[in-house]
Amino acid sequence: MKIEIKKSIKYVDYHVALKFLEKRVEDVINGKKPELLWILEHKPIFTAGTNSKENEILNKTINVSKTSRGGKITHHGPGQKIVYFVLNLNERGKDIRKLIKHIENCIIKILKEYGIKSFIDGKNIGIWVNINGKAKKVASIGIRVKRWIAFHGFSINISNNLEVYKNIVPCGIHSKGITNLCSIKKNNYNYINQKIINNFLRVFK
Repeated sequence: MKIEIKKSIKYVDYHVALKFLEKRVEDVINGKKPELLWILEHKPIFTAGTNSKENEILNKTINVSKTSRGGKITHHGPGQKIVYFVLNLNERGKDIRKLIKHIENCIIKILKEYGIKSFIDGKNIGIWVNINGKAKKVASIGIRVKRWIAFHGFSINISNNLEVYKNIVPCGIHSKGITNLCSIKKNNYNYINQKIINNFLRVFK
């Protein structure tokens, strides 16, 4: 199956991206366009998934945009790679757990290429690393499925501002922190887009 690869160099407005994704979902449903992998970075924004709660906003002065993806409250901004996709599960087997497992393995393999060991937590979705005995989230996953078309995607923290997470209970988890790749290991992450594409296509081609 053909997957269109799209890479945006400039920051993309969150709501503009969502409209584009939702249009592509309709086009895939109607057989007008192929599946999609889109790598970008967002302008700074707090977003709330369908499972979020009001008490997870610690700073009541911030603006939080509601979204149709699953999950809780998080922050997107420069230095965080957003990996959106539109995948047709009608053609790939109607198995959402398998889809999530593939995404988790994809992210773990990307980080492994940089010598970073990461893992999944059976209770909390996302990809985690062990920092001095404490689990910290380095990548988030949020998916929605419409008529067996899976969309939204995942994000990997590269060099984003971690201070902003003090305004919220990130992903609804009180006891664990957030980190990014630059905090874990000094590397040249300039070419991570290609590693994301290579690993994603290995899993989903």
